[in-house]
Amino acid sequence: MLGPTGVGKTGVGIQIAKKSGCPILSCDSRQIYKEMVIGTAAPSLEEQDGVPHYFIGSHSILDHYTAGQYELESLALLEKLFQSHDQVLMVGGSGLYIDAVCNGMDDFPPADLALRAQLSERVATEGVESLRFDLKRLDPVSYHQIDIKNPQRVVRALEVSLQTGRPFSSFKTHAPKERPFEIVKEGLTQERSTLYAKIDARVDRMMEKGLLEEVRSLIPFKNTPALRTVGYSELFDYFDGVCSLEESISLIKRNTRRYAKRQSSYWRRDNAIKWREVV
Repeated sequence: MLGPTGVGKTGVGIQIAKKSGCPILSCDSRQIYKEMVIGTAAPSLEEQDGVPHYFIGSHSILDHYTAGQYELESLALLEKLFQSHDQVLMVGGSGLYIDAVCNGMDDFPPADLALRAQLSERVATEGVESLRFDLKRLDPVSYHQIDIKNPQRVVRALEVSLQTGRPFSSFKTHAPKERPFEIVKEGLTQERSTLYAKIDARVDRMMEKGLLEEVRSLIPFKNTPALRTVGYSELFDYFDGVCSLEESISLIKRNTRRYAKRQSSYWRRDNAIKWREVV
């Protein structure tokens, strides 16, 4: 089950899992980190009660983790789960992680951690704009395809291009891999103004639950790739004196709405998704 952030995937997924007696495999690229609970709207222990959840708080922000690793770990886990369950429910909104399990990842070269560290340092000191210029020169196809506002995406594309001497885009074959199980995709959608209002209200609840303190505790790790994400970046800017707390919260709401819009656009290409309107 997929859909834009804030649409209600967690609640609907748990209802389905309880009714069918199946476990839930989370496909959220941030809920996987144990240090990021409030800002990722990870399901609480009370919500998880009675339904086995996997990939919720299972890794640390200090771990180097990729969609490729998620593919391998998920497939190994699914092989075990299908020995005792007829179905497993995947719930989340990370398109790349969903594609990794359903279609497989292209065979990119292994990460060059030293080069990645250099590029990440450039992002921290020069800003992502400097890397965008290099990416446009080395791989114009990727420059126009990926989210160039996302430093992690730009760093990875440039890393591969510099490491191999080949454009990052040349490694993308888009050839789906066969899976030993049937895949049914269901998506949740909602009228835009309603979804956006829910997103704004959810950010307010996150602040009430202690998001500010959660982010404060992560300041020493703020340049970690996992933390370069909506809800955390804006509050780091507040702690750095770049903006007021009110402005930071407003930016979290705006950027979350924009992220939801990008998610919806990403999935429009997949005709296999059966969409369900959420009232």
